[in-house]
Amino acid sequence: MNRVKKVIIAGGGTAGWMAAAAISKLLGKNLEICLVESDQIATVGVGEATIPPLLTLHKLLEIKEQDFMVATQATFKLGISFENWRDVNEDYIHSFGTTGQDCWAAGFQHFWLKGKQQGIASDYGDYCPELLASLAGKFAVQPKLGLNYAYHFDAGLYAQFLRKMAEKHGTRRVEGKISEVQCCNQTGMIDRLILESGEQLEGDLFIDCTGFRGLLIEQTLHTGYLDWTHWLPCDSALAVQTENTQPPIPYTRSIARESGWQWRIPLQHRTGNGLVYCSRYMSDEQAEKTLLQNLEGEPITEPRQIRFRTGQRRLHWNKNCVALGLASGFIEPLESTSIHLIQRGLVRLMQMFPHSGIVQSDIDEFNSQMFSEVENIRDFIILHYHVTNRRDSAFWRHCAGMDIPDSLAHRIELFRETGKVFKVPNELFGENSWTQVMLGQGIMPQQYHPIVDQMSDEELAHFLNQIRTQSKRMVEQLPSHQDFLRHYCPATMP
Repeated sequence: MNRVKKVIIAGGGTAGWMAAAAISKLLGKNLEICLVESDQIATVGVGEATIPPLLTLHKLLEIKEQDFMVATQATFKLGISFENWRDVNEDYIHSFGTTGQDCWAAGFQHFWLKGKQQGIASDYGDYCPELLASLAGKFAVQPKLGLNYAYHFDAGLYAQFLRKMAEKHGTRRVEGKISEVQCCNQTGMIDRLILESGEQLEGDLFIDCTGFRGLLIEQTLHTGYLDWTHWLPCDSALAVQTENTQPPIPYTRSIARESGWQWRIPLQHRTGNGLVYCSRYMSDEQAEKTLLQNLEGEPITEPRQIRFRTGQRRLHWNKNCVALGLASGFIEPLESTSIHLIQRGLVRLMQMFPHSGIVQSDIDEFNSQMFSEVENIRDFIILHYHVTNRRDSAFWRHCAGMDIPDSLAHRIELFRETGKVFKVPNELFGENSWTQVMLGQGIMPQQYHPIVDQMSDEELAHFLNQIRTQSKRMVEQLPSHQDFLRHYCPATMP
């Protein structure tokens, strides 16, 4: 086996520069790292909302939060507001963090369910500080309070920020278009990339960050694709940026429309907007009209169209090629998981890095873990579409009536019948996330766990009231999100 000494990253953007920054910073001393990208090839660059695990990667990379936020015009994110998903004019928030207080045998939802039956519990979200802070437009980074948060940021500026870090730690950037990918006749592994300029880049390990086209993983290695369009039918998106009309709120808005949904992501200097839709039920012209009619603020860019097919590669790691980002597959952006999956693939690769040579057992374990994690995220996204009271359009009737994976059907029935949720290994979304979305979409469990009855009615009322009061008081102490941004990480307007 040949030792891995040269790593070639094909493609820049968020995926490419995340890989370059992390590998060069954390593993780079004994590696030669080269990233090839072309200024002529645009990146998708609309993945501007994230989830809390990104903070862990930033800590590993020793990124100072304020520096990153100033550089990327970032704001804070406490969750996602789902509007019109359960039904038209019905909203809920899937917030980060913890709702209430669990016990060893049962989640907080069981205590809340009994309280609801007895008329002593208020809305489920009243017991979650992150949700209350979202609604109040408040935020602060205060370690003792322990708010769980993520970010909204400009994806193009984020790639530039990571590029500086990667190049500082030795990554070499090569400008150019890849014209040919050559493989070894004996092993079938990728041997080198040949650029239009004639330059040849030899490598031992190749990371494919070439987006949907999957130049290495698919066009060269013919890995194959698992298509999930029958579960996630949206296949198109329009993205446009607008001027801010109000101070940025600390959450993402996801607004269900006739044949898809609209995102609204507030940054310090502008707002990111888009419409995800299904071309079988909505024409491109209708989509553009729907998006433009539902903007707040004047557009500062022309609407940009993106075509996609939900699913994943049959292998995320094939031979000596690892696909990251859109090259590995795509689960639509509903729960802001795209950048997270780049991070998970990247961290797994570094944990299993084949210094001594590429072996099949590493490849198999990597793919097994990635499949499991991606499929659990897939099920979580399908849940939003399938469990709905909407029947007002052909699109929503299709979503409500479609077959769903057995794994998701089991989770729904378990929660509906017993109120129970169990997190499985390598799963991103925890019990509180599943509970918030299932309640938000309209599933009310038929029973609660009997351990709740160990509390007297007075004890239960005190327990619920104490959590609600503590959550409310915590939020009352916070400054407004806008005031905190102005103090903590004021971005220089472009």
